[in-house]
Amino acid sequence: MVARVLVPMDGSEMAETALRYALEIHPDAEIHVLNVVGEPSPMMGKALKAALEADVEEKAREQASAVLERAREIGREHDVDIQTEVAWGSPAKEIVAMAAEYDAVVVGSHSGSLADRLFVGNVARKVVRRSPVPVTVVR
Repeated sequence: MVARVLVPMDGSEMAETALRYALEIHPDAEIHVLNVVGEPSPMMGKALKAALEADVEEKAREQASAVLERAREIGREHDVDIQTEVAWGSPAKEIVAMAAEYDAVVVGSHSGSLADRLFVGNVARKVVRRSPVPVTVVR
């Protein structure tokens, strides 16, 4: 039985689809949504900006707030109280590190733009290869 499910969300439509899937397939499970504010890189302007802030953790929570509020809204549509968490770092590494605390991970396959597909699709592949628990990739 799957009692706890981790759903990483990045604000994309595919991540929302993954959350809805997790809620439908695991109706009795605790659903935890994780938003990872990534490490700074040339392609990730928000992460670079956050890294320059005096209080990195507070800035990460600020950046994640819209994504996590959307997750809670989707949960309310299914009469489910969604638990939310924010992490800072490499998205794939953070997801895999947290996965051991759960029975399953449900992740979206990719986002809409080419840059998003390269980044998020790469994250999903890494999570599938490295996760200590079963991973469902939702398209």
